[in-house]
Amino acid sequence: MPSPFPGMNPYLEHPELWPEVHSRLIIAIADTIFPHLRPKYRVAVEKRVYQIIDDSSVLVSIPDVTVRRSLTTIDKGSSNIAVASPPAKPLTVNIPMPEEVRESYLEVREVGTGEVVTLIEVLSPKNKRSGEGRKAYENKRLQVLGSSTHLIEIDLLRGGEPMPILGNQIQSDYRILVSRSQLRPTVELYPFNLQEPIPAFVLPLRKGDTEPILDLQAVIQDLFDRAGFDLAIDYSREAVPPIGEADVAWVNDLLKEQGLR
Repeated sequence: MPSPFPGMNPYLEHPELWPEVHSRLIIAIADTIFPHLRPKYRVAVEKRVYQIIDDSSVLVSIPDVTVRRSLTTIDKGSSNIAVASPPAKPLTVNIPMPEEVRESYLEVREVGTGEVVTLIEVLSPKNKRSGEGRKAYENKRLQVLGSSTHLIEIDLLRGGEPMPILGNQIQSDYRILVSRSQLRPTVELYPFNLQEPIPAFVLPLRKGDTEPILDLQAVIQDLFDRAGFDLAIDYSREAVPPIGEADVAWVNDLLKEQGLR
């Protein structure tokens, strides 16, 4: 069953569903563009790994102490150490634990040299909120922008803070950024909203090469149907994160028309 939305399906942004969407979308994009790139280029799936701590809490520290068994016999009868009574009932609490995060992205590599020509990123929720996830991504972003590698940044999440651009007065639900290395700091930005189709864009390659068009809308619609995401979504419930006030009535009417509410 296809997605009922003409563009991005906001129900795919649910925190419990998005990790699967992200993983499948990365592979779907790679499978879509590769036939247009070979034999000069190949598409590699890479992973960025870092650790975070939930809720920006502080880890419970463990002293760096080695406990050794005493070689001296202790006379328990002459001990002056008082033994305290145990507490009547301990509290059950949680402590913050480090979480290893793995984020996939794509590298278009030149076969002859192995050089990364174009980097394709699909943002995750951790990239868009303050913390280690955003720091890790922003550091990688700056490295790419300072190199000769083209950058494609796909943001299909309404929640969180968009990635910075100079003089950012543009308001949109979603955006796609295409940064050609030879044109920086000028980039191509495709902002779009919930009611609009996802725009197609040209994939930048080496000068003189034929650059394919990536129809991301078609990729997502095909992926939605093949992955059976309709079976994982309950349209009678509200989307997470919530739909903006300007789109609530439109979403409700759209789902009612298709018998989903």
